[in-house]
Parts: sequence; C-alpha cells; structure tokens
Amino acid sequence: MAKTTKRATAKNNKKQKTIEETLWDSANKLRGTVESSEYKHVVLSLIFLKFASDKFERRREELINDGKEKYIEMKEFYNMNNVFFLAKESRWSYIIEQSKQDDIALKIDTALYNVEKNNPSLKGALPDNYFSRLNMDVSKLAALLDTINNIDTLKDQQQDIVGRVYEYFLSKFAIAEGKGKGEFYTPKSIVNLIAELIEPYKGKIYDPACGSGGMFVQSMKFIDSHNGNKKDVSIYGQEYTATTYKLAKMNLAIRGISANLGDVPADTFAKDQHPDLKADYIMANPPFNQKAWRASDELLDDPRWRGYEVPQTGNANYGWILNMVSKLSDNGVAGFILANGALSGGGTEYDIRKKLIENKLVEAILILPRNLFYTTDISVTLWIINNNKKERQVKLNDVEKNYRNREDEILFMDIRQVGIPFEKKYIQFSQEEINRASETYHEWQQVGTDYKDIPEYCYSASIEEIQKKDYSLVPSKYIEFVNRDENINFDEKMASLQSEFAELLKEEVRSKTELLNVFKNLGYEIKL
Repeated sequence: MAKTTKRATAKNNKKQKTIEETLWDSANKLRGTVESSEYKHVVLSLIFLKFASDKFERRREELINDGKEKYIEMKEFYNMNNVFFLAKESRWSYIIEQSKQDDIALKIDTALYNVEKNNPSLKGALPDNYFSRLNMDVSKLAALLDTINNIDTLKDQQQDIVGRVYEYFLSKFAIAEGKGKGEFYTPKSIVNLIAELIEPYKGKIYDPACGSGGMFVQSMKFIDSHNGNKKDVSIYGQEYTATTYKLAKMNLAIRGISANLGDVPADTFAKDQHPDLKADYIMANPPFNQKAWRASDELLDDPRWRGYEVPQTGNANYGWILNMVSKLSDNGVAGFILANGALSGGGTEYDIRKKLIENKLVEAILILPRNLFYTTDISVTLWIINNNKKERQVKLNDVEKNYRNREDEILFMDIRQVGIPFEKKYIQFSQEEINRASETYHEWQQVGTDYKDIPEYCYSASIEEIQKKDYSLVPSKYIEFVNRDENINFDEKMASLQSEFAELLKEEVRSKTELLNVFKNLGYEIKL
C-alpha cells in the first residue's frame, strides 16, 4: 500500500506538460521530410487560420443572437470588431471536413489566399501556394490539422492561449534551426530586458530589423504588466526576408496589434520604408557583423549618416547604429544588441563611436552572457542610446522620474555571469535578474537613489575616463575586478602543489619501470 501511494505521489509531482509543450510534441512528430525552416510556416499559418476562424465564428454567432442574421456574410460587420472576415472555404470547420481529401493542401492554400484577399490589413502576411509546393504526405497533414484543432483559442482570453502557442513554436523552431538560421527570433528574456530598460510606455516604437515581431509583442506585454495603455503606442518596423515578414504580420495579427511594417519586405538600408520617422523608442537585434551590406559606391550621401563618417562596407554594425540614431525623436531612447567587436573597432568605426560619445548619445553598455542566442554562441552587447541625457522631470505611467544630468557619463554593466539553463545548451535571464539590471540602470539615471559602483558588476565612467581609454566601450576597461589572489595563502598553496606533483612524478617512475620490464621479459630490452 505504501509503495502504491509513493508511486502515485511521484506521478502527481511530475511536471505537467503545458498546452504549448503538448502541441509542439504532437506537431514535431509529424514533420517527416519537411525541414524546420519550412515546417514552421506550415504550422504557424495553420495556427493563425484556426485562430482567425474561431474569432469569426464567435462574431457570427453574436450577430445571429442579436437578430442580425442577414448581415452574417458582410465583411463590415466583422471588421468593425477587429475580426477578420472568412469566406466559407477559409473557415476551419470546412478545412477539417476536407482534411482527409487528397487535395487538402490546395484547399489550405485557397483558404489562406481568400483570407488575405478579404482582409486588406493582412496583405503580404500569409503563405502563397506554400502547401501545394511542399508535397506533404496527406495523412501527416491531416494529423497536423487534428493536432491544431485541439487549440481552443477562445478558452481563456486573459491567458492569450494562441499567442503563447505561437510564441512557443517560434522559439522552438528557432532552436531547431540553430546556428546560421533562426535569425527571425530574438529570445524572449533578451527582449524583456530591453523593454524594462527603455520602458516603452507611450509614443512610437521602431524596429529596423523586426524579424517575427517579438520586440513589438514584448513591448505590449511590458505595457500590460505595468498597467499602461496599449493605445498610447504605435508600431513601425521593417524586415528584409519575405517569409519572416509574413511571420511578423501573422504574429501581430494574432494579438490584435496593428503595425506599419512597410508595404513590402525590404532591405532597411537600400529601401528605407520609414524615412521620416522619429521614434520615441527603438528596440532591435540587427544581424551581427553583416558583410557586404552596401557596395563601395552606394549610400555615400545617405541622410542617415549626416554628421558622421560613412559606415564601412565590410561590417554593417555602425550602419545599424546610425540608422537608429537618425530615427530618434528629441527624447528618444534606443536599446539594441550588437556583437562585441563594435565596442572597440578601428577605422571609420572608431571615428563614428568617438563622435557618438562626444555627442553625448551613448548612455549604457551591458555585456551579456554567451549562449543566449540560438543562432550563435558569442557574447554580445546591449547598447542604450539616449537623445536626452539632460536633467529633467518626466511622468512615466503615472510615476515621476527625476532624471539627473548624465551627459558626461556612461554606465557600464557586466552581466555575463547571470542566467539560468534553458533547453540544455542555452541560458536565459530570470525575471529577478532582469529586474536587478533594470533597477541598477534606473537608479543610476535618477537623483536621490542608492546607486553605487559595484566591483565586477557596474561602473559609471566619465567621458574624461573614456577619452583616456581612447574611446573604447569595452566594459572590462572600466568595471573594477576583485583581485582574489590577495586572499590566497601562498605557502599553503605551494605545499599542496608540491605534494600533488611529488605523487605524479612517483607514479610516472613506477609506470616507466613497469614498461621497461615488460619489454625485457619479451626479449626486447630497452636501454636508456
């Protein structure tokens, strides 16, 4: 009896799988011969179709219950409630009815095409003839449809079930694709850190390399969690890759977030779709160390470089920085991720970095741990650029912020040693770690706080100190490190090492003797 109870308790204590995990396990088993990079579009577009259909059916039922049955096939009565209108062949019920048919892939393509045709806000969002081209096994596609059919998108509006599933799938696909791919997704804990640092409560938010739209989603979550008003922000972004552009539009549509991502997917440098934008907040994770981003004779007179050297052709890091600087409003703040090389690069990078510092734009540099990203294991840096580091009082979300003048200072932080294990080979920030970093930054910004420099963690450097270090922004040049050697008892340490080495040398002699004896006994004596 006792054993039975123990087993039952153990079973109960075993971690219950979330709906996201369960669905992922089911969907992933059905992948078959389809690559992760392609399969994600299959799964995510079906999740979107299920979500859109559920919302449509609920609105349709409302109209019937209100005695407005004659309007149930009129787009306007759905659009007025931010619901996408779906023709019969685009509804999930129809797709499920047809799921065992040989032409189900074509029917899904038709469904997605008609959803986009009937809803102009979704222009360019949905895959085009994707299912037909993939030639997925019909039985596997049918099984996938059954899996997604289990998502009750309307069950708990507060919990944002479909948003959670979509986000979870994005992260899992990014992990599955690994290095060199998966660049459409920035891990959530990094985005949360940026949001907590720059506090995007009110105004225009911009991401020049928006991927699947994670920066915007987390911004909205930040506003929600701090009791802000999502209507107070407007969103602008741009994405180069066509398939990723579609992911972003779907990701935002699922959450009812309206955004201007440009008319088409396009290169931010070659075809800037927001040339006149002045953003209050910029959040970005542009491609690291992007090579050949412009030809030697291209973009030489681009207004985004005005007042600075033209960024070098071999690395786009400073092109991204200047693009963002050019789009900041008078009080705008930018938080973005770059490879560590940008902290100390020479040539034109040096000239631009020197000018940025002299122009009092660089506010904080945080060096982050390795293995945060699914696409690379390098250590990266979070930059904060602020267009107004002057003394001022601001009311943010009903909280008074009393900023001190920080024009001649830059805050350096080293958070390489934080983070918790995630998916075996990655790490992510806990909410406590994010809170500590953001509190340190905000305390440093304001008057009357307890901010102080902490060895191996943070240091407020003067512009004069930075000039003496030849405008390097490498945190380790400023943050104090503790000399732990001072606490070592030298005699004790050496005595311990002496004993260890004596044993090692004795063992070596024994092994040598044994080996020589073996050869002697075989008649092949070795003479040294």
